[in-house]
Amino acid sequence: MQRIMLKGKLHQARVTHAELEYEGSCAIDQDLLDAAGILEYEKIEIYNIDNGERFSTYAISGERGSKIISVNGAAAHKASPKDRVIICAYMVMDEEAAKTHKPQLVYLNENNDIKGTANVIPTQAA
Repeated sequence: MQRIMLKGKLHQARVTHAELEYEGSCAIDQDLLDAAGILEYEKIEIYNIDNGERFSTYAISGERGSKIISVNGAAAHKASPKDRVIICAYMVMDEEAAKTHKPQLVYLNENNDIKGTANVIPTQAA
């Protein structure tokens, strides 16, 4: 059996640009891509915390150190500069590997600086 597992996540990234006329995709600072283990042209899911929109696109490399999160093309209708988003990449793996898999979780502040990393999400209390 195959499982689809969270591979990497950029949590509470701030959108810096929304470029409707760009070809498409989402430009992300290469340092942030590296931290989350996301490759250029890899499929990503974006969850907009501020307006509830959820959409798929692919990552493209943004300038290192720029802190850019640019939602481009049609997706620019779903996010605006300053919106908080969660950017996730997933992977398919066999069930045995999935039992011990740990994702690369990257937590960002309001300036898209890395404020912490982890590979587990704390248990949610009732």
